[in-house]
Amino acid sequence: MDPKAGDRELVITRLIDAPRRKVFQAWTDPTLLRQWFAPRPWTTSMAELDVRPGGASLIVMRDPEGRDFPNRGVYLEVVEDERLVFTDAYTKAWEPSEKPFMTVVVTFEDEGGRTRYTAHVLHWTVADREAHERMGFRQGWAQCADQLVALVTTS
Repeated sequence: MDPKAGDRELVITRLIDAPRRKVFQAWTDPTLLRQWFAPRPWTTSMAELDVRPGGASLIVMRDPEGRDFPNRGVYLEVVEDERLVFTDAYTKAWEPSEKPFMTVVVTFEDEGGRTRYTAHVLHWTVADREAHERMGFRQGWAQCADQLVALVTTS
């Protein structure tokens, strides 16, 4: 990771009482991802995931008023049960996006039979990080992490 990323980075972490495989699956199975990915009362109305390096994703979040917010990206790295790296800098087939905003590095580490889940969100600029914080990153990503925990520890 770039040591200069600190002022452009936001991080969320949880120790989850579930195996890495199950937490990784919740990130890579569209049916599971739709159950936790958007902070309630928002929903995830669609998730198309081609989980492989160079594979595209389309995740559509829906607000309580019914407006859809599509999020397109490309997977840069996939290490099963260990790591996902994806970015919105590309949309599909390595087509550059109009305005890159972030790259996300999600790690799944075994910690005594539990999973240390960490999401590092690296923004292109300090202004992008600040905008993400104003959009509610801390509350929204924390709520989604709690929803992820609830899904993988009860199903």
